Amino acid sequence: MPFEQIQFDCSEGIARVAFNLPDSLNSLTRQMLAEFDAVLDQCSRPDSGIRCLLVTGQGRAFSAGMNLADPGGPKLDLPDGGHVLEAAMSPILLRMRELDVPIVTALNGLVVGVSVGIALMGDIILAARSAYILQPFANVGLIPDGALTYLMPRLVGKARAFELAYFGDRLPAEKALEWGLINAVHDDDALKDAAEGLAQKLAQGPTRLYGMTRRAIWQGYDNNFNDQLWVER
Repeated sequence: MPFEQIQFDCSEGIARVAFNLPDSLNSLTRQMLAEFDAVLDQCSRPDSGIRCLLVTGQGRAFSAGMNLADPGGPKLDLPDGGHVLEAAMSPILLRMRELDVPIVTALNGLVVGVSVGIALMGDIILAARSAYILQPFANVGLIPDGALTYLMPRLVGKARAFELAYFGDRLPAEKALEWGLINAVHDDDALKDAAEGLAQKLAQGPTRLYGMTRRAIWQGYDNNFNDQLWVER
């Protein structure tokens, strides 16, 4: 399919995706998510030659979250907007979780709302020094979505998960690193090269082993101790 709202390049075993609506801070539309889903479909094919997925954004944002005024999407009824998540967003997160290739997310700027979920699906997460994470759900009468009620307590603990969800304060990149939410912080002008170098390293590594490892780690979120020992055998 032609890509209009993402940039896509595939070479040297790396699928590179950049959300590409910088004028709207890469807010997620149904079309953008459909285009991203097409890339994930390509990444999931055993004969694709893709050995790593790199996801970032164009301009000064990774993504400002779901575009509530998306003319290409359904009308969003805030009291019952779950159909939008089920149709457009949840499948993306599930496919990212099930991929057999490593994922690098490079947070080049603000990361807001549901897009935080996409960012946190990265196996390795890099951030620009100016980047920050924001969960403003309470301000618009919503509970966190994008799997954040699942991910955040497991990644940063219950206390911090509640703090982020209730107050919607900015979480700067440096503090996200301190909390163990991301892997590294780079100067803004160095992030692209750092992410590319890391993606190349992963693409040159044992892809099948990486796929088995990421499946085992994700299963570990839900399994008990005995079940996880079975996964590792």
